[in-house]
Amino acid sequence: MYKIAVVGPEQSVNRILEIAKEFEQDLTFIPYIYKKTSEVKEFVLQPPQMVDYWLFSGYIPYQIAVNASGKKETYVHIDSSELSIYKGIVQLSKEHRHMLEKISVDAIEGFFFEDELLQVEKMLKQTYIKKFNVEVNDELLFEFHNELWKEDKIEAAFTCYPTVYEKLQKLGIPAFWLSPSRNEVSHTIRMFFEKIKTSYYKDTQISTAMIEVLAYDAIQEKLKESYQLEYLKLHLKKTLLQLCERLDGSLFEEGNGRYAIFSTRGAVEREVNLLKEKIAYLKIEADSDIAVGIGYGQTVFAAEMNANRAIRESKRKEAKEMVMIEENGKMVDIIGEETLVYTYRTNDPYVIAKLEEGNISIKTFNRITSLIRKMNWTDFTTKDLAIHLKMSDRNAQRIIADLCRVNLVEQIGKASPHSKGRPVNVYKLSEGKE
Repeated sequence: MYKIAVVGPEQSVNRILEIAKEFEQDLTFIPYIYKKTSEVKEFVLQPPQMVDYWLFSGYIPYQIAVNASGKKETYVHIDSSELSIYKGIVQLSKEHRHMLEKISVDAIEGFFFEDELLQVEKMLKQTYIKKFNVEVNDELLFEFHNELWKEDKIEAAFTCYPTVYEKLQKLGIPAFWLSPSRNEVSHTIRMFFEKIKTSYYKDTQISTAMIEVLAYDAIQEKLKESYQLEYLKLHLKKTLLQLCERLDGSLFEEGNGRYAIFSTRGAVEREVNLLKEKIAYLKIEADSDIAVGIGYGQTVFAAEMNANRAIRESKRKEAKEMVMIEENGKMVDIIGEETLVYTYRTNDPYVIAKLEEGNISIKTFNRITSLIRKMNWTDFTTKDLAIHLKMSDRNAQRIIADLCRVNLVEQIGKASPHSKGRPVNVYKLSEGKE
């Protein structure tokens, strides 16, 4: 049973809870009602009780929560469409028995249907628009609408803030609260349920983590005539058992410095930082590089197959970073604090032909293109690749030379290095491959 926090003003939260009753009830909804948006920060940073997911009544509380907590994996917000503006125009025009010609609208910067606002401006005689960010003081928005009303410049005000709407109504100013429709709320909740189900099945996938001390044979040869080897084995096993305890998993010793931990995907992903810490500690204890391959799957066999493939990839990499492989073929490299997601598959016949011509692996090409997209590079150097992919300059230069030879990458110029030396070549992905 998952606990869901529903965050928003009272009217919005009550409507969400009412609509949620129409759906299957595997979830417990906990109302978090605020009068001022500043309360959202307190909710997410110091929740009165622990919850699994957060459902926000709109973009404003959602973005405030993201800004405060720095995360959004468990956050979902209900979207508002441009229909709310037209609904408000029709409703207020009907109430006042004439078509509105002059209105004011407050809109969230960079979010609130820019194109539709332009259409509204064309449709009406005069439209005053106030753009704001989510941290705005709602008093400023109220004053924006109120001043225009006092100056007889508008016939009605449209606002995203329920508190502003209430203040305007108290003064007798025709106002409309731009809030999601019932259909939008219903659609978001339905999609939210699907996301939770997907997350649950993903969380309970089987995980196999393969961990191998790479210089174990040399260590064994060096220490075979002393108790130091036995002490090392005990240290390794103790550290991995501590990790196993946190992962609620099972440890299997395969021999020659190789171990396997069987657990669940959810446990591994929640404790990935602890996993990195333990591996760093083992590297120091064993004075050796350690390869780590993690595989996910619906069955033990599938997870173990992916883990074996992942540890082979880890061994091939110069930095011996941790590699994860999912059931769908997606690969994740954990390079220090960075993660890089790519696949070892492609359906593009042009790319396949070019890579075969250059004898370049699909995985290598996808890894490079994934990094370029992640870093949002319009151009790059081989030094950039070497630094971020933890490979030698020579290896990066060789790969890029091969990609240039088959026209998947092209040289576009030169750049002066930060230190003394010759200018370096600057590259970009060929057109259509960026």
